[in-house]
Amino acid sequence: MTIFVKVKASASFNKIVSIDENHLEVFVTAPAKNGKANEALIKILAEYFAVAPSSISLIKGLKSRNKIFEIN
Repeated sequence: MTIFVKVKASASFNKIVSIDENHLEVFVTAPAKNGKANEALIKILAEYFAVAPSSISLIKGLKSRNKIFEIN
């Protein structure tokens, strides 16, 4: 499954807003430095989809706020 995510880092809370079936807006408290927001994002997505964090891979958008993830 491919998921398109718009990330808002350094938010005051962690939250996922579903825009449609494949598009999410995710707020993370971690800062967007040294990959910390990406790590937090993967943990939040793993919890949301009830899968292991290792089954989520970042396909595109390592340093962008618009990201594409593949969930196995």
